[in-house]
Order: sequence, then C-alpha cells, then structure tokens
Amino acid sequence: MNLGYARVSTADQQAGYDAQLRELAAAGVERVFQEKTSAVAARPQLDAVVDWLRPGDVLTVTRLDRLARSTRQLLEIAEQVKAKGATLRVLNLGDTGTATGQLVFTVIGAIAEFERRLMLERQREGIAAAKAAGKYKGRAPTARAKAEQIRALDAQGVDRAEIARRLEIGRTSVYRVLAAA
Repeated sequence: MNLGYARVSTADQQAGYDAQLRELAAAGVERVFQEKTSAVAARPQLDAVVDWLRPGDVLTVTRLDRLARSTRQLLEIAEQVKAKGATLRVLNLGDTGTATGQLVFTVIGAIAEFERRLMLERQREGIAAAKAAGKYKGRAPTARAKAEQIRALDAQGVDRAEIARRLEIGRTSVYRVLAAA
C-alpha cells in the first residue's frame, strides 16, 4: 500500500498543505495521514502512519522537511520505516532505496538541518541587534498585564479555571500570578 504523510507547521500554511496533498495524490498515494503541527511537537499522525506500515508498503512524503527537523530524526524515522519492511519515498529526491539514493537522502537531510541552524542563528543575531537598538520589546505580556484583574476576581471568590477562561489566559498563568502575590 502507498501511504502518504503531509504536514505543515501552522494553519497559515494552507497553500503548502494543499500542494502536498495534490502531489501525494498524483504520486498514487492511497491514504494520506495529515496534520498541522510543528516538527518539534508531538506528531500523532506520523506515529500512526509508521504504525500502519506493513512489509512492502511505501511511505511517501513530498519533501524531507515535512518529515523531520534534523538529520538524526530523519534517519530514525527512516530506520523505523525500514524495520517495518516498508520503504520511504521522498518525491523531490527520487528513489531512496538504492545505495546512491540513500547517500543523497542522508546528505540532503544534513544540508537541510544545517540550513535550519543557520536560519535560527541569523534570527538570534537579528533579535540581539534589534534589542541593542531598542526596537525589540519581545512578546507582549499576557497574564502579568492582567495581574490586577486576576487578583480582583480571585478576591471575589471566582474559581481559578473560570478566571483563566474569562481573561483568555492559561490556568497555569493564573496560579503563577496568584502565587507571586
């Protein structure tokens, strides 16, 4: 069976998501496991498709970055697929079952990880420069900005979960503000 996996990090990436689904359909994928989540978060659909694999099945993805965030993670997933007796097919790489295909697969995975690390490094440098110039303020505080409201509602006897719901903040944040008081 030809199974597919499609993933985007955020709901804002709908066009990329739709493109993946089209490419997988064109590649003859019979069932697509799909999710909208970061590669660092839990990915239940990826786990599900790997569990679903049987000997002779093919797991198809459009690009390596949709499957893994690091070379190590990529190789671990590839090993899980291989252990199931299935093969991994990456549409923009060609056949990864041959020795040459495996080499290309590993090298491209390493390059993708390198590129990601460079991007994060540039991002950190940009944030540091913006902070030095006084232009970066960071994320706007949420719970701390509502500390007075939290304490007032708590003093009125409002349940802490209800405080979180009313103020549209996390329940943990409510406890944190009240513990600091």
